[in-house]
Amino acid sequence: MARKKIALIGAGNIGGELANLCVAKELGDVVLFDIPAKESFAKGKALDLEQSSAMNGGDVRVTGTSKWEDCAGSDVMIITAGIPRKPGQSRDDLVGVNLPIIRDVADNAKKHCPNAFVIVISNPLDAMVYELKRRTGFAAEKVVGMAGVLDSARFTLFLARELGASIKDIRAMVLGGHGDDMVPVLSNCTISGVPLPQMIAKDKLSAIVDRTRKGGGEIVGLMGTSAYYAPAAAAIAMAEAYLGDQKRLLPCAAYLTGEYGYKDLYMGVPVVIGAGGVEKILEIPLNDEEKGMLAKSAASVQSVVDVVKKAAG
Repeated sequence: MARKKIALIGAGNIGGELANLCVAKELGDVVLFDIPAKESFAKGKALDLEQSSAMNGGDVRVTGTSKWEDCAGSDVMIITAGIPRKPGQSRDDLVGVNLPIIRDVADNAKKHCPNAFVIVISNPLDAMVYELKRRTGFAAEKVVGMAGVLDSARFTLFLARELGASIKDIRAMVLGGHGDDMVPVLSNCTISGVPLPQMIAKDKLSAIVDRTRKGGGEIVGLMGTSAYYAPAAAAIAMAEAYLGDQKRLLPCAAYLTGEYGYKDLYMGVPVVIGAGGVEKILEIPLNDEEKGMLAKSAASVQSVVDVVKKAAG
């Protein structure tokens, strides 16, 4: 059986860590793509990774390129292309810069990788994944945004540190848009089956929710650029679920056609990812407060999508 092929669009910090994880897990041969001005950088990073794999025993080919033809036939495409956030910027501030980039990626993806399972990381996430699906015309189950897995991981970490508990025992889920209005679903969060509110004081829980919502901005403020280790790990979890037909239940930005009362919108919801891509969207029960927060988050996402729709292109 032929090895799988994974195209990573963008050879920057996230792209490099994505490639590193693909090599370490031997998920398939990797194409590390970037614009012509950064082709040498992509080639150098690819060579460095291959040399690393030689020491670690990994048998994976990594190719650095600026030619879309090298991405042809990819089984998975993970898109990080675009400008990362800088201190003081919101994800929505990146629309004007990253929209033309995502459109160019979409046109080439349609031409060269029509059968790929596409995972979008570029910000503003919910609007960028919406535009990529719209422009490519790809089936909704084959285009998904990485957000909820990362946001849920941040929430899980903060809870574990506050409680002195094992990360392995915490089951947390964050839904909604990938922004400051995201929705940690407290009614569905447990620690080895024990409801979260029974384990932590309300004021401390509120502080953790706030930190989760601002988790990306916290890292931007510290490093001067966006996170890359955790986003890469989140996207790889999604890619593994697809390539291995794992049927994993993960919170991801999926295209909604009436679920939770929303249509023609990408937003973070629980989905099952397997060999068919997004094989199912689960509608979990939400209390009135959570429904209200989700409505607020959806309105924020819609406002950015409306800007994208009005932009020429």
